[in-house]
Amino acid sequence: MFDGAQLAQAIAAHPGDTDAALTAYEEALFPRSDAFYAAAHAMLDLVLGDRTPFDFIDLLRDGPQDRS
Repeated sequence: MFDGAQLAQAIAAHPGDTDAALTAYEEALFPRSDAFYAAAHAMLDLVLGDRTPFDFIDLLRDGPQDRS
């Protein structure tokens, strides 16, 4: 919902110029979503990576840690 509201604000701020509205929206969206992307990538590696299931077992046993 937040992203939808942000997109609506960008469109309202750039009437008639959809490209400018999308550019403004994406300039705010991509940096904001970097942390979520990194977390999703780490979880995907945890459950499907080369050390599966060992890293996942370590997570359950030891709790979250920096596993990079």
